[in-house]
Amino acid sequence: MRYSKEHKQETHARIVRKASVRLREKGAHGVGVADLMKEAGLTHGGFYAHFPSRDALLAEAFAYAMDRSTEHWRKLTEQTAPEKRLALIAESYLSMPHRDDPGHGCAIVALGAEIARESPKTRRAFSGKIDQMIELMADQITAVPRKAARKQAIATLITMAGTLLLARVAGAGELSEEVLKAGREAAIERARGGKAKPSAAKKPRARPL
Repeated sequence: MRYSKEHKQETHARIVRKASVRLREKGAHGVGVADLMKEAGLTHGGFYAHFPSRDALLAEAFAYAMDRSTEHWRKLTEQTAPEKRLALIAESYLSMPHRDDPGHGCAIVALGAEIARESPKTRRAFSGKIDQMIELMADQITAVPRKAARKQAIATLITMAGTLLLARVAGAGELSEEVLKAGREAAIERARGGKAKPSAAKKPRARPL
């Protein structure tokens, strides 16, 4: 049975959507092609009618997940005053619902460590999406030159991603909530252009060998 071009495109998109969720839930190597196809309601044998390789599906699924994050941020901030947008992104990102739903959350935290071990082509694609995220965040910072805005956006994203990762590792108890709260405050401060306060601790003396 022959399917229309539109039907094939819709099926392809469904596979990518399903894969993006399962990959964020289980990890890049925690789910196989057969499982991904079954999740999309298709047989394993039909995989190569849509993708030349598993890596090709991974790249598309990663890109889809990253694009959903940036689109969410755009919608979240479109009715917000420019000076409050980046702080709003940080506050939404470092929330308990986001912590508890990795399948629909940030791909950087869910898959970043595994992406670092993927092929150079996959890493470049992922890196490009991270750069788009940074650019979108920098777009919200209009009070400083672009280079400074980009640096501020990178620092904010680093704080957000690191906090979410640690909060998920800590589980869903008091420590996790404490991590989220501290990270949220730090990320919002970064988003508003604040800088970390230098430590007042004395420099430790060198120990004898």
